Amino acid sequence: MSALLSICKREWSAYFSTPVAYVFVVIFLMMAAAFTFYLGNFYDRGQADLLPFFNFHPWLYLFFMPAIAMGLWSQERQLGTIELLLTLPLTLTQAVLGKFLAAWLFAGLALLLTFPLWLTVNYLGNPDNGVILASYLGSWLMAGAFLAVGSCMSALSRNQIVAFILTVLVCFILMLSGFPMVLDVFRGWSSEAVTDFIAGLSFISHFQALARGVVDIRDVLYFVLVIVVWLTACIQILTVKKAR
Repeated sequence: MSALLSICKREWSAYFSTPVAYVFVVIFLMMAAAFTFYLGNFYDRGQADLLPFFNFHPWLYLFFMPAIAMGLWSQERQLGTIELLLTLPLTLTQAVLGKFLAAWLFAGLALLLTFPLWLTVNYLGNPDNGVILASYLGSWLMAGAFLAVGSCMSALSRNQIVAFILTVLVCFILMLSGFPMVLDVFRGWSSEAVTDFIAGLSFISHFQALARGVVDIRDVLYFVLVIVVWLTACIQILTVKKAR
């Protein structure tokens, strides 16, 4: 546990050792506000909720989370520091979890800094804060799923740009899997069970359920399972590369 926390602290400090982290957070907050107030018609709706804010999170995360995750392992391989990291008294599992937790906490910090929107909606009306809290939980879990995919793609390639593109592609596929236009393709030749399975892979459908304030354990377990599966794949990829 101490080794895992050490890696987490190391990565967390690395985020703030350069201005990149601050620029990232500022851009994220500006984009979230712009989408909420302009594209989401926050004031025109006349409702005291944060639905316009959370509706755009999957699309914001599609580009922001891969940007956080692309350097988790690609940068270590580019700089040649991965060999030094793997010689430390820790396991690959601890290293992967430590890096992932640091990235997830950083994403959580960026999400937490959107609290002025929550204050604004409480000032303007009487929103259901239970729904808002459930939406924040769902958003953070979804961010973790994006980062887990990104961690795996970063381990797969030593080029950060390639890792970014692969992460965006995989996450985009997982997002669209629940859309009718995708499901219609499978309904033409596959069984209903296969179609339901494809639909169940969608990030958006599980997140939207949580954003409505319905904290279904199945939606929470879905994101946890996605994180576990992709981090396990990341560990296996690094194990193979270490053996070489």
